[in-house]
Amino acid sequence: MTDKVFFSVSMSLDGYVAPESSPDDVDALRRGETTPGLKAWTAQWSKLQAWVLGQRFFRQNLKFGEGGKEGRDNTILEETFRRTGASVMGKRMFDLGEVSWPEEAPFHTPVYVVTHEVREPWERPGGTTFYFVNDGIESALEQARKAAGDRDVRIAGGGDTILQYLNAGLVDEFSIALSPVLFGKGVQLFDGIDPERATIKQTKTEPSAQVTHLNYAVVRT
Repeated sequence: MTDKVFFSVSMSLDGYVAPESSPDDVDALRRGETTPGLKAWTAQWSKLQAWVLGQRFFRQNLKFGEGGKEGRDNTILEETFRRTGASVMGKRMFDLGEVSWPEEAPFHTPVYVVTHEVREPWERPGGTTFYFVNDGIESALEQARKAAGDRDVRIAGGGDTILQYLNAGLVDEFSIALSPVLFGKGVQLFDGIDPERATIKQTKTEPSAQVTHLNYAVVRT
């Protein structure tokens, strides 16, 4: 294993990694309600992630039952999961996931949530424990590295958290699954990027039937 820090995201053709959402939508999700905004968000997100949702590994990992597609997309999902020894995410991603992930959250490793909220670790069935880190992205990464051992640390999201790690020069490599959808607005991954801290080199391009997988290394200067 390589002990790298990486992220892996799906992106629309116009550069968005998530649809636009509002705090009201998150509150509605917590209450188990559906709003027009939440319905639109879910529809867009499903289009962006369509290449993931039908894969065999995705279905097995979330215990959705048997079946699903096999092939290179499925293998990439499994390879990404196997290399990850711990994850880091922002509070916004956690808030959305807390009310939408199944009881057995899909990470099966330690997850470090960058937040101002003080909270005890939240242990879920299946090996996922969420730890809440109040002293910055570097501290979260240091803890994740220790937990990951000789596997890699994945910056799971959302877009703002990934951008912070890129601008801090803490990412080694990343992959983008470029999906054939257009959002027009939403969470734009590279909005606010510091190009001096994120010089990149393309390492691989791999098309599939649904997306184009783009792989990059971050070059230290």
